[in-house]
Amino acid sequence: MNKYPIQKSEAEWKEILGEERYRILRGKGTERPFSGSYNLHFEEGIYACGACHTPLFKGDSKFESGCGWPSFDEAMEGAIEYVRDTSFGMIRTEILCASCGSHLGHVFDDGPTETGQRYCVNSLSIDFKKK
Repeated sequence: MNKYPIQKSEAEWKEILGEERYRILRGKGTERPFSGSYNLHFEEGIYACGACHTPLFKGDSKFESGCGWPSFDEAMEGAIEYVRDTSFGMIRTEILCASCGSHLGHVFDDGPTETGQRYCVNSLSIDFKKK
């Protein structure tokens, strides 16, 4: 049984998301650095899961990290699931939407703010809702 509140078959996700978003959100892919529409996007509002639209990050938690992907220093409470990722010979913490299990990116302990966190997120994994 799926542990996420929002459940769809992979065929349904593929139809809803389209090929590229599906590759990233459901296939744990990554977009090219500096290519995403939200990398240098700074507005007041909410960034939500690109698959299920669950709110994930507040606009005021976003910062320019120079890494090429949208970066946040804090997630909304209960919105993110953290999973140990040992792929590609690295030890990282993968971040998933806690509502649907979609891949968002990774979180690192090298953020420049008081939280010390850098949530490195694919632009295609999120949607922005202006305040």
